Amino acid sequence: MDFHKKVLVAGTGKSGANAGKLLQKKGAQVVFYDGNVDLDVDQFLSQFEDREDIGVVLGKLNDSVLQDIELCIISPGIPVDSDMANTVRDHKIPIWSEIELAYQAGAGKLAAITGTNGKTTTTSLVGEIFADYTKDSFTVGNIGIPYTEVALDMDEDSYTVAEVSSFQLETIVDFHPHVSAVLNVTPDHLNRHYTMENYASVKLDVCKNQTEDDYLILNYDDPITKKMAKDKRVKAKVIYFSRLHNIEEGICLADDWIVLRENGEEKKVIATKDLVLLGGHNVENYMAGIAVAYYMGIPMENIVSVVKTFKGVAHRIEFVREVNGVAYYNDSKGTNPDAAIKGIQAMNRKTLLIGGGYDKKVAFDDWIQAFDGKVKQLVLIGQTAQLIADTAAKYGFTDVVFAKDLKEAVDICAKAAEPGEAVLLSPACASWGQFDNYEQRGDMFKEYVNELGA
Repeated sequence: MDFHKKVLVAGTGKSGANAGKLLQKKGAQVVFYDGNVDLDVDQFLSQFEDREDIGVVLGKLNDSVLQDIELCIISPGIPVDSDMANTVRDHKIPIWSEIELAYQAGAGKLAAITGTNGKTTTTSLVGEIFADYTKDSFTVGNIGIPYTEVALDMDEDSYTVAEVSSFQLETIVDFHPHVSAVLNVTPDHLNRHYTMENYASVKLDVCKNQTEDDYLILNYDDPITKKMAKDKRVKAKVIYFSRLHNIEEGICLADDWIVLRENGEEKKVIATKDLVLLGGHNVENYMAGIAVAYYMGIPMENIVSVVKTFKGVAHRIEFVREVNGVAYYNDSKGTNPDAAIKGIQAMNRKTLLIGGGYDKKVAFDDWIQAFDGKVKQLVLIGQTAQLIADTAAKYGFTDVVFAKDLKEAVDICAKAAEPGEAVLLSPACASWGQFDNYEQRGDMFKEYVNELGA
């Protein structure tokens, strides 16, 4: 791929900055665009070794800026139907996501994992399996390390697993993983995709460039992903995983074992009692991760040795500490109702629940109904607080308290919780507006909890 061209990078966050650095190394002339007219340009450019030839445009994107632009890399936070994106399209300029850019610059064998929930845990598991198998491995995407940051370090022998979001998949062109996975599809980001049909369709784009020599891992138990196998875009071999059904081909449960059934033969992989992470959703994550690694060519004995010791990821039903007999759990990664339901289901004691945050235009009915008598009190913060409270009242749950911020929410729970109970941060909402991301929200929760009784 020839990168010796003038490229517009839309967005000056971590994603955009790393895309710009990669382009510079490949010899492209880079122009950054950001709608924020108050951006500190000097501070932004200070992260670049060679800043002399970098252009920065703020505010409105004028036609004159686009005259010589041959390609646009768009950051995932910018909607593809924004005025900026439409202006670029009007000038017949191709728009790529940063994962497309990284794919074009990278090399080696690639696995890509998407879905509404479980992406980070599953990607982390596969990443650890790859790292155990070869030093030449990379774990990238929404999981923390931008794909563009390490793409140029890859070679033909590299193994890469990428956690990819629907936002990133909207603008792929040739992105082609050898193994792709769609873990599940539940309501999320409808403020961006508008309908569930649009959202599911974008998720399935992860496989649109795959061939019959590739693999697509799908969740048999999810009605939306189960149907994806019949979509005309699917050319790869479909491998199902199922926690609830006894399937003839794929990965499922049999007599409390995760088993792989292939070509009429069954291989026992690991007993569920030997899994570190608890909960049905984590069994599904294990299954998906095992399938991805196996069809990427990793020997099963290597896979099993890592699975036995895998401890999951931060911010996903993460035990923080016990204070005065009360257990505190950080589930900041529960950024939508379905993910937060998994958090509640994992609790085995009366729980004081902290929820609320940025409004992604999703309904909270299923989340409230999943309380199942476990939630003692609901403490709400953020933009969605009143909407959640109203939804709870509709189902007869009225023990609701409003807090001005997360610290106050933790203090309220600490005073109300009794020994033997739990406090769970599982917001069912994105963190934007109050925090930079869910990691910051989870880290602050842990900080406030660690200050209790200090």
